[in-house]
Amino acid sequence: MDRDQPFTFQLGVGQVIKGWDQGLVDMCVGEKRKLTIPPSLGYGDRGAGNVIPGGATLLFDVELINIGDSPPTTNVFKEIDADKDNQLSREEVSEYLKKQMVAAEGETPSEEVKNILADHDKLVEEIFQHEDKDKNGYISHDEFSGPKHDEL
Repeated sequence: MDRDQPFTFQLGVGQVIKGWDQGLVDMCVGEKRKLTIPPSLGYGDRGAGNVIPGGATLLFDVELINIGDSPPTTNVFKEIDADKDNQLSREEVSEYLKKQMVAAEGETPSEEVKNILADHDKLVEEIFQHEDKDKNGYISHDEFSGPKHDEL
């Protein structure tokens, strides 16, 4: 799969797979690297949706275009946790994902977004299978693997 366009992320906070967090350390602007990432530092045995099978070794050609001083990552857990009970329900995760989709799309959703929304419940289930470690139907703050850093 070719991305062929830049994307922005913060290194070392779990926004990308571990292989990227580790493989891009000490990289300089303009530098190119080939990353070969074993499953243990990629998507493991579960893979990623229909795109990456479980147990896949990932190959990336990466070029560092810019290093910026971006504001600290948002506390995504707080954003999703609408009722502030320190655990995420399926409804909260579902609503948050829908808001993200619509925000990214603007007024008229494309076919792609309509298809994603159609698969939406499946996506919510996949998130819960991965994040809800104790299988109690809620993702606790400890179980949540996304950005949840409180600003100091």
